[in-house]
Amino acid sequence: MAKKISGAKKRAPLRVLIVEARFYEHIADALLAGATRVLDEAGAQYDRLSVPGALEVPAAIAMAIDAPKAKRAPYDGVVALGCVIQGETYHFELVSNESARGLMDLSLGRQLALGNGILTVDNETQALARSTADGRNKGAAAARAALAMVALKRSLAGK
Repeated sequence: MAKKISGAKKRAPLRVLIVEARFYEHIADALLAGATRVLDEAGAQYDRLSVPGALEVPAAIAMAIDAPKAKRAPYDGVVALGCVIQGETYHFELVSNESARGLMDLSLGRQLALGNGILTVDNETQALARSTADGRNKGAAAARAALAMVALKRSLAGK
């Protein structure tokens, strides 16, 4: 009869939430492709929520991270994706600053492992340069940041 070796627990795959603003569809698609590529390579499971714009991302994250807690299946990390392009009005600053503030509040207040991939750029050319499949894809960078923060959080908790 074989002995059961104890001590080595099998760890469940990481659960990551992706919340993406779809205001600029083609840029959102490219950011999402970068993020999901990184998460797939890491063997993470992920859920995806789409919202209209960057201002809705923090609220959707807050709603979504509370829902699984009730089911005892929390997310290990979150990836926020979107794009805000400079226009002719103050609206750009408002959306950029408030979406970033909302994400920072969530990250600090809930000790959430979060990667921020919301682009804030002057024009569409800059957005495309930061959302393509090469090494500059900020969706991929946000996914890597979220995974790094999950690892840090687990390390600090002794897991």
